[in-house]
Amino acid sequence: MKVRRYAMKAGWVVLIVVLLLTPILFFQPRWLISLVSESVPGVIYFADTDEPMVALTIDDGPDPVTTPKILEVLSRHHARATFFLISGRVPGNENVVSAIARDGHELGNHMTTGEASITLSSTEFEDALVEAHNEISAFGDVRWFRPGSGWYNARMLETARKHNYRCALGSVFPYDIQIPWIWFTERHVLLNAHHGSIIIMHDVGSAGERTALALETILPELTRQGYRVVTLSDLVE
Repeated sequence: MKVRRYAMKAGWVVLIVVLLLTPILFFQPRWLISLVSESVPGVIYFADTDEPMVALTIDDGPDPVTTPKILEVLSRHHARATFFLISGRVPGNENVVSAIARDGHELGNHMTTGEASITLSSTEFEDALVEAHNEISAFGDVRWFRPGSGWYNARMLETARKHNYRCALGSVFPYDIQIPWIWFTERHVLLNAHHGSIIIMHDVGSAGERTALALETILPELTRQGYRVVTLSDLVE
């Protein structure tokens, strides 16, 4: 009986925690993101601006099939984005990366593989950062870094600054990898986008297909609301 009562209490605790966290995870309030940003300075989550602008960032490419689809949607809606590329996916897709740069988008460094960057030793992290830079910078300027899986520490930020990088995460994350519902991505982005927001979406495979489809709804609606969709550098500078 004691075990059963303990299990019931634990179940209620878990339910209460989930109920409390769900609104925070969905609405991603800027005051909370500001607290996170202030705890470890040096990472940009959003821009402090009154201008009706948002930055769109696309992670994990390039992909020979889905990246061109995303580029086509961006072109039709006169939007610009920062593509955080995984350098290990560049060989064989050089024409795709060239198209990203040629269309006026920005290139970002998302390391050499999709692994969590925070798991790397100091030397491994720096080597991977430099290796990715050397691969991606052949196609254009690269000034932004985003750690694999989004986790970082002060050591990583110091190394990034050493190589003239700024670290950017985001303030609008629609969980488009974890929740494969296009309607959810659309509503989440449109509900949470505000002046200075940085939106994170994903490319490659089914995630890239969903991003292309979601942007068909997101981009014209942001335009209707008066927003310009720009690169990170355009937003921050």
